[in-house]
Amino acid sequence: MPAVTVENPLVLPRVQRPAAAGTTDRPVKRVVQAQRQIEGAGFEIRRPFPGAVSLADSDPFLLLDQLGPRINGPAEAAGAPWHPHRGFETVSYVMDGEISHHDTNGGGGVIAEGDTQWMTAGSGILHDELPTERSYRLGGPAHAVQLWVNLPSGLKLTAPRYQAITRDDLVLLTSEDGGALLRLIAGDLANHHGPGATHTPIAYLHATIARGAQLSLPWSPDFSAMAYVLTGQGSAGPQERPVSDHELVEFGPGDNVVLRAADRMTGDWDTLDVLILGGLPIREPIAHYGPFVMNTRDEIQQAVDDYQAGRLGIIPADQMAPRRWS
Repeated sequence: MPAVTVENPLVLPRVQRPAAAGTTDRPVKRVVQAQRQIEGAGFEIRRPFPGAVSLADSDPFLLLDQLGPRINGPAEAAGAPWHPHRGFETVSYVMDGEISHHDTNGGGGVIAEGDTQWMTAGSGILHDELPTERSYRLGGPAHAVQLWVNLPSGLKLTAPRYQAITRDDLVLLTSEDGGALLRLIAGDLANHHGPGATHTPIAYLHATIARGAQLSLPWSPDFSAMAYVLTGQGSAGPQERPVSDHELVEFGPGDNVVLRAADRMTGDWDTLDVLILGGLPIREPIAHYGPFVMNTRDEIQQAVDDYQAGRLGIIPADQMAPRRWS
């Protein structure tokens, strides 16, 4: 898992371990296994939520999908052809390989290793996510995650927005002892600010924790808190609850998020790689139908009507033919 790496994390700014007095480590509420599912034009993902974790508990997040890690052979990579969205934001983070993207708002490009594509669908947009011609023809490693972030009712119909966050934009940090590399994508962490501009207050980062090392992060008591294990094994919370590949940890209330990497790993990994995420719950009704997430059934029907009438955007003529790559 290349993502963004640093030869010597000790040269990075350090996130100090929270003081023990007056703060509480968040307990583990539950650990759930991601479910396998086929999406788009036939690629497999692992989805920790929605499912065993309710939308009320994942608030303000709606969905998390992990593609890979895997090695595609020639002509094996698949993507998601043109489709609509309304009422939320999609955040695609690529750790290995590359993905091409177009949308009807003028955004697009190649999301390369370590890059993040932040698309605010808002009032409505059409887009596609496909392998680049190189990755389709030659194959190679593929590892990416997509997060859906909800929008409050007052912003459901905000103007679409596109942010291209390159690997060079990420805020790189380390733990107090240098045992973890942190890649801050969005939000605030110990007075460090991620590059992603968010409508909904959240924090989102990718941490690589060395074998036997502990990561303890200050976390807003007002935010939800979850950790998703991309690869590796370790433990979570003050109970040191065991966690492994493709498992999601939902934390209870408190001030700090604590994770530890196992001393010994099984499989192909020698570190614990996790996404750590949380945000300010919106606590509004959710009505959803496929790629539309609104507050009421009537708003969903309006989204469908607008899509069918072409009011969410028009696919460019040169993109209409079926394609396996971009």
